[in-house]
Amino acid sequence: MPSDNAGGAQSIRRALAILRVLATGQERGVRLTDIVELSGISRPTAHRILQVLMQEGAVEQDASTRRYMVGPEISLLGLSRVARLPVKNIAEPYLRHIAEQTGDTVFLTIRSGFDSICVDRKTGSYPVKVLSIEVGARRPLGISVSGQVLLAFAREEDVEEVLVGNEQRIAMHQLTLDEVRSRIESTRAAGYAYAVTGVVPGTRAVAVPVFSNQQVTASITLSAMAERLTPERLASVVPLMQLQAAQIAKRLAEQGRPR
Repeated sequence: MPSDNAGGAQSIRRALAILRVLATGQERGVRLTDIVELSGISRPTAHRILQVLMQEGAVEQDASTRRYMVGPEISLLGLSRVARLPVKNIAEPYLRHIAEQTGDTVFLTIRSGFDSICVDRKTGSYPVKVLSIEVGARRPLGISVSGQVLLAFAREEDVEEVLVGNEQRIAMHQLTLDEVRSRIESTRAAGYAYAVTGVVPGTRAVAVPVFSNQQVTASITLSAMAERLTPERLASVVPLMQLQAAQIAKRLAEQGRPR
């Protein structure tokens, strides 16, 4: 009986590992080869689990590209616990304020394990919208300014565990662990993360932390065309973002305070 339980737990963990990999592919999907490489699960086992998940609606496959994507059942299950993301609801008007004041695109990102996940996005009035990532986008912590912020203000031992765990995925983004460590140190020193080259070519991005109970709980990121987010403009943009982050933190503290 214990071996059956252990086998069942292992199957569940493998299924979740595959779903997390698929989440990184969003609408474009993920190849079976990449699922095997990123999850560490053998090809026959991964294929078998994918078939079961497809039968349950948790995974679907594009008939033309043969790529796998998260299925509709996962999205529907998530709708039952929308209240589990209080920071998203609280942050919404503050994100909108930043977008309105700057004219640029603002993102709210949280951490999930070794990944960063975009949970909200607000666009500003500037005609050229920098829609670098979609809501729901999952990326390895450390490769983007939002992930650098989430790591920079986490516990040091936690940072190393994440970096080592993400080493292979970070390398796929043409980065070394030492480069990511250097960026994290710069973020700690400055209080924010700044990228002169954003996710989309010709753009730049800056991110600040949002704290709750003295722990980093999210990051606010602003992305804009490169000429609109110069180092000189940071002098006005960063304080605006930090002020809104502080307001979100205050609201989170008030919500968690006993009545």
